[in-house]
Amino acid sequence: MVARRLLLENYFLPGDLERQIGALVAPDGNQRYHESIGNLAPAVVHHGRGAKILKIREEIKKQKSNQSLRYETAKAFRKTLTTDG
Repeated sequence: MVARRLLLENYFLPGDLERQIGALVAPDGNQRYHESIGNLAPAVVHHGRGAKILKIREEIKKQKSNQSLRYETAKAFRKTLTTDG
């Protein structure tokens, strides 16, 4: 497990501090999904790929919904064929 801490040291160069902060937040930003930003990882949103991913997710939901509707329609049709009227 990665240590989740930033030591209070004297950082003599801005790059040193930036690297330490980057090591601290990088795992969360790349792996953890956040509900407040559409269940996307912060790094995805930061790099401008969030809208595209949300669009793809919506298309997948529509496809699954259409498949489910076709299944239910076929099921109801089969039921009408097998019941006596």
